[in-house]
Amino acid sequence: MASASSSSAKNLFSDSKRRLAERVAVNVNNASSVARQIVRGSKSNEILMQAAKNFAYHESTVDNSIQNLKKMEIIFQHLNYQYEAIQQAADKLEYVEEQVDAMER
Repeated sequence: MASASSSSAKNLFSDSKRRLAERVAVNVNNASSVARQIVRGSKSNEILMQAAKNFAYHESTVDNSIQNLKKMEIIFQHLNYQYEAIQQAADKLEYVEEQVDAMER
């Protein structure tokens, strides 16, 4: 009977030892998963910061482009005024040429 009790205690001890080893393995795996998530989280934070920096960089470029387009619009208006002035001068020149031709006859 003592040997049965002793073997039962050994089986119980080995079973407890095996379950403890399984739990330790699960906990180690969980800890490594947490570590991977932290690393991924830190990388995603770095990626997010880089994206924010790129957005800020491009935002200033877009603002600069808008300012350039406004300047180009003003230049276009001025060129249009100059074209109209040249067109009016050309029309007047034709009128003057007609008067000169009439005086020569």
